[in-house]
Amino acid sequence: MSEADKFRMEVEANIRGLGADADVQALSRIWVREITRHKYAYNFTWMGRPLIQFPQDMIAMQEIVWASRPDLIIETGVAHGGSLVYYASLLELLGGDRQVLGIDIEIRPHNRAAIENHPMFRRIRLLEGSSIDERVAREAKQAAAGRKCVMVVLDSNHTRAHVLRELELFSPLVTRGSYLVVFDTLLEDMPDDLLHDRPWGKGNNPKTAVHEFIKGNGRFEIDRSIQHKLLITVAPDGYLRCIKD
Repeated sequence: MSEADKFRMEVEANIRGLGADADVQALSRIWVREITRHKYAYNFTWMGRPLIQFPQDMIAMQEIVWASRPDLIIETGVAHGGSLVYYASLLELLGGDRQVLGIDIEIRPHNRAAIENHPMFRRIRLLEGSSIDERVAREAKQAAAGRKCVMVVLDSNHTRAHVLRELELFSPLVTRGSYLVVFDTLLEDMPDDLLHDRPWGKGNNPKTAVHEFIKGNGRFEIDRSIQHKLLITVAPDGYLRCIKD
């Protein structure tokens, strides 16, 4: 056995141990709950643009992108565009004609201007419209046509109904071996006082949509090894690996 294989096996054992450690898992949930009160995810930028993600999840996304080498990454929910820029910069390292498609019901003018003036914009396409609109879904399907590897990231409206419809529309575009990532599934585990001013909450959020989707779709499985190794994540049960064509 090579030294690289030994190291890989050691890491896999570490991750299994973290997943089985109830105390570590509980402490991680408490930590996420408390940092969420301070809007922890708002504190970071990528190449000058606000990212609004946990750095830990972005490391996981880098690992996925490097391993699967997608030709196209579709993301619903643009906000300030930091995650679009992040994915575009990863695709820039991979080369070729790879592209990020960013979808949002409203791309505010100041954010659009900043994204369009960014050096990574050459790999970004913006599409304004609801991610559950049939027209938008058709345009995304057209963008994915002929691509060998497509990855999808859902991070827009977080109600169960909206995310479930996104899953229905965009999951067919994800290719075997790639990922469909649903962010903010942690909302199911947040206390009510952090959710009172939102249309989503316990029983009505991305995680409940994922669990309903998975029961009726045999193409995907939840890759819990990712949340086990990260410990700090906004996407518990949200990393879905495509296992069938």
